[in-house]
Amino acid sequence: MTDPQRPAHHGPDGRFRIPWPLEVADQRDRGGILRWQWERLTHKRAPNPQPTQLPVVPHRVAQRADDGEIRITWIGHASFLVQAGGLNLLTDPHWSRRASPSQAIGPARFQEPGVAFDALPPVDAVLLSHDHYDHLDRDTVIRLHERFGDAPRWITPLAYREWFRSVGVTNLTEMDWWDEAEAGPIRIVCAPAQHWTRRKLKEMNDRLWASYALLLPDGRKIYFGGDSGYFRGYEEIGRRLGPFDVTMLPIGAYDPRWFMAPAHMNPEEAVRAYRELGGRGAFVAMHWGTFRLTDEDPLEPPLRARAAWEAEHLPTRDLNILRHGETLIV
Repeated sequence: MTDPQRPAHHGPDGRFRIPWPLEVADQRDRGGILRWQWERLTHKRAPNPQPTQLPVVPHRVAQRADDGEIRITWIGHASFLVQAGGLNLLTDPHWSRRASPSQAIGPARFQEPGVAFDALPPVDAVLLSHDHYDHLDRDTVIRLHERFGDAPRWITPLAYREWFRSVGVTNLTEMDWWDEAEAGPIRIVCAPAQHWTRRKLKEMNDRLWASYALLLPDGRKIYFGGDSGYFRGYEEIGRRLGPFDVTMLPIGAYDPRWFMAPAHMNPEEAVRAYRELGGRGAFVAMHWGTFRLTDEDPLEPPLRARAAWEAEHLPTRDLNILRHGETLIV
């Protein structure tokens, strides 16, 4: 639980601040958004992929993982069903068609979620990394609450309680970076990330963002990277919590680099982060191939990830570019 005597990451204006300097200047306050939108109008982009290029694979969702198993099923984007330690956990659950405040406009899915909502097994806990619409989807939160009631424990960074209370969710634990909580036999550690938060025009970093480490009772460890630019904090996370048996990291939403680098890793940086987190076990790619949020070819991230992986001479078996609905069993 959060220590009330320990201050959160607040600056003089009361907003959250990260303790590491950005490696690339943040352009959001200097006309960067307008410049980016102008570039999008004047530069030709690769077309959106067809659903057949990013298929939902035939699969069976287990009710629980067997003893000794870790099951990681990619639903899409940053949404996973993680089955381990006797529990079923969701990460950044998103089942809506669009990643947007309105289902009438905004980035739409290239295909259906990898697991149908009605096919979900009982959910024990949900991890939320931050409040952007592609990660915190109001309609999905309401659907989960209507189906499972107060049974799932929502674990969030700081300052989300009021938002969740507004949609009827009260079984919630807020954590600062390095705080720990328990979900059944699993220890969950809230870890840093390099990102930002905003859902309304008048908001900016009013809530914290995070990644998570899951420490299983058998000694194995899972890392969920949430949404993050590459930053030097990965070495500290690896030193304090790693190495990990499963590492889920974002590989997409990275172009243009002059604008996206502070908030989104490219595939090469994701491989570097994996090595700094301990460089062991399964790398599971996410945050690509579901919504078109930025300017790279949506099919490019896995190609670059494989090339970066091979350049580092890492074991081929440990690189996992899952298809929607596919399950990795460790």
